[in-house]
Amino acid sequence: MSSFTSFTHLKVSGISKAFPDRRVLSNISFAVAHHDRVGIIGENGSGKTTLLRILAGELPPDDGSVDIFTSHGDKLHIGLLHQQPQFPHALTVTAVLEQAVIRLRSAEAAVVDAAQAIAETPQASGVLNDYMAAIGAAERLGAWGIEAHVETTMHGLGLDELARNKTVGQLSGGQRARLAMASLLLSAPDILLLDEPTNHLDDMALGYLATVISEWHGPVIMVSHDRAFLDETVVSILDLDPAPRALADPAIDEALPSEGVTRFSGAYSDYLTFQLAARQRWQHQYDQEQAEIRRLHAAVDEHQVVGHTDWKPRTESRIAKKYHADRNAKVVARRVNDARSRLAEAEQHQIVRPPDRLAFQGLQVAIQDTATSAAADEALIRAKNVTVAGRLAPISLTISQGEHLLITGANGTGKTTLLEVLAGNLTPTGGRFERLAELTYRMLRQESDWDEVADQTARAVYEQTVGIERAATLPLSTFGLLSPRDETRTLATLSVGQQRRLDLAVLLANPPEVLLLDEPTNHLSLLLVTELEASIQDYPGTVIIATHDRWLRERWRGKRLHLQDKG
Repeated sequence: MSSFTSFTHLKVSGISKAFPDRRVLSNISFAVAHHDRVGIIGENGSGKTTLLRILAGELPPDDGSVDIFTSHGDKLHIGLLHQQPQFPHALTVTAVLEQAVIRLRSAEAAVVDAAQAIAETPQASGVLNDYMAAIGAAERLGAWGIEAHVETTMHGLGLDELARNKTVGQLSGGQRARLAMASLLLSAPDILLLDEPTNHLDDMALGYLATVISEWHGPVIMVSHDRAFLDETVVSILDLDPAPRALADPAIDEALPSEGVTRFSGAYSDYLTFQLAARQRWQHQYDQEQAEIRRLHAAVDEHQVVGHTDWKPRTESRIAKKYHADRNAKVVARRVNDARSRLAEAEQHQIVRPPDRLAFQGLQVAIQDTATSAAADEALIRAKNVTVAGRLAPISLTISQGEHLLITGANGTGKTTLLEVLAGNLTPTGGRFERLAELTYRMLRQESDWDEVADQTARAVYEQTVGIERAATLPLSTFGLLSPRDETRTLATLSVGQQRRLDLAVLLANPPEVLLLDEPTNHLSLLLVTELEASIQDYPGTVIIATHDRWLRERWRGKRLHLQDKG
């Protein structure tokens, strides 16, 4: 840690952002202090990535401002980890790392230059101050021992054995993601912005990243679906899903009155409990208020017909009749005016209707359509000493009908490779492998690949992929994965998480007898991840999952297979 005290604070005021086909952020305000570690959550498409890009200066907001206050006079550096690495494919690993430490090397060189200036002209004005400023900047960035710092970072992220002369295009998706993380950390930004940082990280790398975040020299703001990691690292939650401002709660930061964000001080697990209670209170107050508005409408309608000419007292004289009629008219007018006034007040200040949740029905729909041709407990897959050269060490297993299998292991042990073999997409280079050919095997891969149809709508791509007849029987809307508005948007305008939802819908439109899922929680919202995990347990077919997700692993009720290192 630096002995030079410095701080960086961030303040967001009234940020709004809209794209041609939808608004994603509305009047977002919050503040992040120097040592804050903040987790941003919300449904896929709620604007989490957009908000990070605005904070990083990559996107301008339509309204509002981002203000950063710092105690040092150096140029401020904000670092953003994108969900998809941004490196050119021709760049080598060495070149990526050298680009990352340019700022550190510059700080180191500034110290050398300042020291040289003192040696050459010790009496010159300002040389000592320049030297102390250079030392302070180098201390703040951790610019000493750059090579050792590079090796420590690469080892912590499981990349120490990665050949440095490889190009980015030669790396796996997981290696590229971890290299992007290493590059960001080595650049030592004043503010650390992380978009789904735990994708592709095994337990060792997760532990390393958690330590780095806890010791970071400035604010850390992250978007993550990783519930265990959020619990371990953040001290407050920013929820971009709408919440009612009228329903105050001590747990909500009173300094955040905007309708676009709820801030909760505490762990993510605690926020889940709070969120459920807040949602129930919102719905209850909305229902009560709507009932009162309906009652007032009825009162206005009822009072307007009372006291008209068909009103007839039984025994009064004509004078009495007129007296009572006039009196009744005044009472009715007063009641109508009073009811109208209260109705106008209630309608003007009524609570916004709680938004409908996207109720994930995917696996339940699939369950209804799945009929397996395999007998109960029949062996579907047999593997004996199966290997894939350089990718998978010898593995033996038997998978029976209806089994649910969780595959775990460190990065590089071959989890994805094994899934590709089991799905029939990859031929083993050694060992004996058999599976029932008459069954259907389908796999959800780690990353979406819709580049060739990015200009088409989600609904059109779904129909083309699953077939018009099947799409007519099971429309995309059946699964509750995308809102009607998002179904009509092009894939290029959907978030990574929304594209992942489309992957899942396509997979379940023709539910397989053997369902293979590679890191199924990647990029999905926390709410959908929870619903997906609950639904998987009831899938009638065979389910095989490879995952690093600790929350899922801790709650898994099926069989397990842990892969050891290939060495």
